[in-house]
Amino acid sequence: MEFRHLGRSGMMVSAISYGNWITHGSQVEEDAATSCVRAALDLGITTFDTADVYAGTRAESVLGRALKGERREGLEIFTKVYWPTGPGRNDRGLSRKHIMESINGSLTRLQTDYVDLYQAHRYDNFTPLEETMEAFADVVHSGKAHYIGVSEWRAEHIRAAHELARDLKIHLVSSQPQYSMLWRVIEAEVIPTCEELGIGQIVWSPLAQGVLTGKYLPGQAPPAGSRATDDQGGANMIRSWLRDEVLTAVQKLKPLAEQAGCTPAQLAVAWVLNNSNVSSAIVGATRPEQLQDNVKALDVKLDADLLAAIDAALDGVVTTDPEKTQAPEQRP
Repeated sequence: MEFRHLGRSGMMVSAISYGNWITHGSQVEEDAATSCVRAALDLGITTFDTADVYAGTRAESVLGRALKGERREGLEIFTKVYWPTGPGRNDRGLSRKHIMESINGSLTRLQTDYVDLYQAHRYDNFTPLEETMEAFADVVHSGKAHYIGVSEWRAEHIRAAHELARDLKIHLVSSQPQYSMLWRVIEAEVIPTCEELGIGQIVWSPLAQGVLTGKYLPGQAPPAGSRATDDQGGANMIRSWLRDEVLTAVQKLKPLAEQAGCTPAQLAVAWVLNNSNVSSAIVGATRPEQLQDNVKALDVKLDADLLAAIDAALDGVVTTDPEKTQAPEQRP
């Protein structure tokens, strides 16, 4: 396993981290989820990412049980707050009330006294940023989190939060955006801003929901048991990628992966890790073998010619517009 600093912080994270977004508590049974966590640990993965909203809070509970008995100081556990976790008007957003109540719920479910990183899962247009950051500062100063991060925030919001964090004596060290060969909206504004401020990217969906594995073929039904057939949320998330023009372009990556001596999935993970601002790439799994395959991306070397060939293969289907990073316009 390779380890990298999370931004310019002193904390090291595994270059490949394990996420349990739409698997634990919903897509796979708990025994299978636990097997994947054990496989991640065996492969040297020490960084685990979750959120209170995943599987209606069940994902945190599954992860907490799976990690029970591990040396806590040897792990980096991340979670998030923003999306609804209950029916009440205040069971959502980034108000002080919701943050303070949510961190306690997350710690209980994760069976830990603290998380290493507590992240704002989206920008909240309906709560003053000062209120949010002051609540995060109290979470950190009370010992319930070591660092603060954000997820899917625009560059201007990251800059404003970083300034407040500095005044409040806490460390905003990370951004967790979607990033892949197909989705590059952070490259124009977010990455330059984060490089300036010392903030690292923990990227999600480096495989574009599995499309970059090449297993989805244009004009054909999705493979049985794939995410595109998952009625627990997976099918909805992948639907936007299942266009014939995208799937046709992705097939052009297969010979490039062969040239690099790897699988298409390994090529996709290696591509995001090639960005110097990326501290870690989050991968999920329904089977331990998927993790074993993804970790081999650390051995893949991408030269300038191969990177140019990837760009040429995907020409016309890559999304780059920074305006695609949007904060919800209504209360979640």
